[in-house]
Amino acid sequence: MKELDRNICTLLQDNARLSLSEIAEQVGASVPTVSEHVRKLELEGTIREYTALLRASDFGYDVTAFIFVDMDSSANYDGFRRQCRARKEIQECHAITGASSHLLKVRVSNTTALEQLLSVVQQWKGVAKTTTNVVLSTHKESPSIVI
Repeated sequence: MKELDRNICTLLQDNARLSLSEIAEQVGASVPTVSEHVRKLELEGTIREYTALLRASDFGYDVTAFIFVDMDSSANYDGFRRQCRARKEIQECHAITGASSHLLKVRVSNTTALEQLLSVVQQWKGVAKTTTNVVLSTHKESPSIVI
C-alpha cells in the first residue's frame, strides 16, 4: 500500500468526518488526488464503511456476551453464518480454532433477551453446544487497527 493511502486511512480511522480538503492539507496532496485515492480505497474494500460508534447502554443494551458455538459439522457453517448476519444482536461472528468453531459477540438489553437469543441460536441447524461468557465491564474496546 502506498504511503499516501496509509496516511489517508490513518486520518479517516481517527476521524471519518474529516473533509477531503482537511485530509489533503494534512497529507500534503491536492483535493482531487485525495478524492481519487479515497474512491479507490473504497472500491477495493480497504475502506469498508463510515459509521458512528455509539455507547450501547444509552440505547438500552446493557448486556454484552461472548458465545462460543460448537457445530456438529462444517457442512452447516454457511447456513449458520447467514443466520448470524441476519441477527442485529449479533455484532460479530468469528470462525475460530480451539474447542469451538465460532465465537459470537452479542449485545442485548438484559439477561432475559440473552436467554431468548441463546434459545434461538441453539435451535439453528448444526449447533451442538453453546458456552456463554457475560461481560461484567469493558476497559478497552476499539475498532481501530495499527497502520
